[in-house]
Amino acid sequence: MNATAVLSFRTDRGASALPGPGALLEPSAPEFDSPSEALRLRDSFGRAITDLRISVTDRCNYKCVYCRTGNEGAQFTELPIADYLRMVRLFVSLGIEKVRLTGGEPLLRNGLVEMVAQLSQLRTAYDPDGTRLASGEGRPLDIALTTNGHLLEPLAAPLKAAGLSRVTVSMDAVDPEIFARITRVPRSFERVLAGVRAAQAAGLGPVKVNCVLLRGFNDNQIEAFAEFSRREGVIVRFIEWMPLEEPSAAPDARTWKPETVITLDEIVTRLNRWRPSCSTPAGLVELPANAASETARRFTFSDGVGEIGIIAPVSHPFCGHCSRIRVTSDGSIRTCLFSQSDHDLYAEMLRGGTDQELASYIRRVVMRKEARHHIGEPGFEKPSRNMVHIGG
Repeated sequence: MNATAVLSFRTDRGASALPGPGALLEPSAPEFDSPSEALRLRDSFGRAITDLRISVTDRCNYKCVYCRTGNEGAQFTELPIADYLRMVRLFVSLGIEKVRLTGGEPLLRNGLVEMVAQLSQLRTAYDPDGTRLASGEGRPLDIALTTNGHLLEPLAAPLKAAGLSRVTVSMDAVDPEIFARITRVPRSFERVLAGVRAAQAAGLGPVKVNCVLLRGFNDNQIEAFAEFSRREGVIVRFIEWMPLEEPSAAPDARTWKPETVITLDEIVTRLNRWRPSCSTPAGLVELPANAASETARRFTFSDGVGEIGIIAPVSHPFCGHCSRIRVTSDGSIRTCLFSQSDHDLYAEMLRGGTDQELASYIRRVVMRKEARHHIGEPGFEKPSRNMVHIGG
């Protein structure tokens, strides 16, 4: 599909008229100018790029103290859904197998259920060994969503029916008062808990619950989250806090400092001492990774009930196996959370780039993917965008 055809689906900002099933998502057979263009997407370090995170809005209905100033709203535009779909289709044709919809808060976007339905028609373009497949021979995409959960309860079942595979809910406390203090939204915990349970009931489980820990703020929730995992049947994942917050002089805002980070080793030490019940001995049991590129170290307890993941980009970086690429809400490619620059894919679309030209542009950008981040090293610079404006 050429750029003119895609432009015909554009409407006003924040809306899109989606084509009928299959109309947007069935590419013609690719033509390659060289053998290298038929190979699956890899960066200059040989890492296969199989995971795409695409933000569908810069807006968020929460103002979490470690993320937002509490004053600023969206800073970047959002595109019609049809344009995001074209971008995803291009990435899938190059080897993407997993697509995660993010924001801001993606459930604020009208047309998100229809977008998931369109994505569910796509098929992977390569076998795991890198062999190019004929059109339609691949596997369905793994389609996931990261949300704060506030709007999830009524949307969980429709999203599952549309083809959503999994959902991750950001939830930084199981104490309602602490939760409201983090989100700056009163009575927000009950809404999110209802969303988690609705997602489980809809078959989007086991739901992953992500918790960013800050020393002296919510680190008293570690053991409570372990109990929550066992009781609710969710996978709790603790995430080391990264320097991705908006600058703020607000009295309740949190500015990143190394000493504020609760590290993987500290979390493991505390949970190794925690005893789930009188009949269950204390101590974690480590689980094998699901894939080499998995970001979380996985644990359960001695009775096998509950699962804890720990994502440790600060103390135990995992950049060597990174398989991710990101697209922001305004259509820019980011090769790393901590990149200092964006690569404007949407501008290339507006110039009338063909699918082949856009695919070549994506390949060139991916070859510039960084080897690793430099958190904690001398001369480290924060990225050119904050987390909420990149896409979680």
